[in-house]
Amino acid sequence: MGKRRLSIDLTPLRSSRDFRLVFTASGVSAIGSYLTFVSIPYQVFVLSHDPLLVGLIGLCELVPLLFMAFIGGALADYLDRRLLVVVGELLFAALTGVLLINSLAGRPQMWLLFVVAGLSTTIDGIQRPALDAVVPRLVVPEQIPAAGALNSLRMNVAALAGPALAGVLLQGVGLAWVYAIDMATFAVSLTCLAFVRRVPPPPAPDRPSLRSVVTGLRYAVNRKELLGTYLVDINAMFFGMPQALYPFVADRLGGPAVLGLLYAAPSAGSLVATVTSGWSARVRRHGMAVILAAGAWGVAIVGFGFANSLWLAVLTLALAGAADMVSGLFRGIIWNQTIPDHLRGRLAGIEMLSYTSGPTLGNLESGVVARFAGVGGSIVWGGVLCVAGTVALAALLPEFRRYDGEHGLARKIAEDEAWAAQAATPAPA
Repeated sequence: MGKRRLSIDLTPLRSSRDFRLVFTASGVSAIGSYLTFVSIPYQVFVLSHDPLLVGLIGLCELVPLLFMAFIGGALADYLDRRLLVVVGELLFAALTGVLLINSLAGRPQMWLLFVVAGLSTTIDGIQRPALDAVVPRLVVPEQIPAAGALNSLRMNVAALAGPALAGVLLQGVGLAWVYAIDMATFAVSLTCLAFVRRVPPPPAPDRPSLRSVVTGLRYAVNRKELLGTYLVDINAMFFGMPQALYPFVADRLGGPAVLGLLYAAPSAGSLVATVTSGWSARVRRHGMAVILAAGAWGVAIVGFGFANSLWLAVLTLALAGAADMVSGLFRGIIWNQTIPDHLRGRLAGIEMLSYTSGPTLGNLESGVVARFAGVGGSIVWGGVLCVAGTVALAALLPEFRRYDGEHGLARKIAEDEAWAAQAATPAPA
């Protein structure tokens, strides 16, 4: 019985045919996407041997995301969410085809890699909110925590398997084959998505516009429990994301062979936390769970900063990854169990910005501080400030700190019913 309480709940996969199809499609597609995610900077490195150009890929990816996440969220509340996911897969497949053709050319064009990186993020900004918003429509409300844990499992397996497979393939068969294999994964995902039933928008959806985007932003700001999930995560990632310093830590602990272990350690911790997440269904104080997990991330990062051996560095990063996974799991539960369906896409766009911009800015912050405080000092002080910021946000947002999942779910049901009733009421003549 104890093992069953800890193990991941597979009920959504057994009970929902459409969730099984989306889960499979997303998992296969994610592994393929990681192949290309690793291959694009590798190809820039091969063509230029310039670390600055490799770093600029991240900037090309971040800038369009800042705009497209809002647009994608508004579209997800107005159009068939399944259709948006399918269109996104088709566009991703087309871009991968461009990369394949470019890699086969006698003189591959480097500028094309930057264009594809930016366009890929643009498409992701449209597809990801629809994909996040579709899950609550595929399972019953009581299964949302389990569905969130399964999606986390899918992401962690892809994050581990995709880059590892990319390294093997790049060394063994070359870039063209890697892009070709990524294209083949889209054939699998599109086949699965073709059998998923339509997920039409809620009744009387808001037409995509600046006003509809502002409506979503206003709702997020006024819901302090939602605001807490965004701010706590951004705080943790901004101060406590030392990924940019991994090469320097690896150089001290054993050289390039160590670098892969440092990158893999957080994902390994996340995977362990995911497969033992059965206990999460019994937690009701979701806000407090996020606060404690974010604080644990900061403490683990402090430990990483002090680590003077490889095993301790890997262990602390794995613990940090596990804490981040727990935080993400409960943030996802709060989002999916409380946000009314007619706003789910727009809020998914805001969520996407919170969990993608934080790490990017955090890497920049850690690099700047390291120029003055050293690598170890940057990591340690980042972890300390992460914990301090988490405590401050918990004190400033009591509604988030006291949030109870049972009451949040009841509020969502009431808001969905009120919106449906308002949509069904004839407009005055």
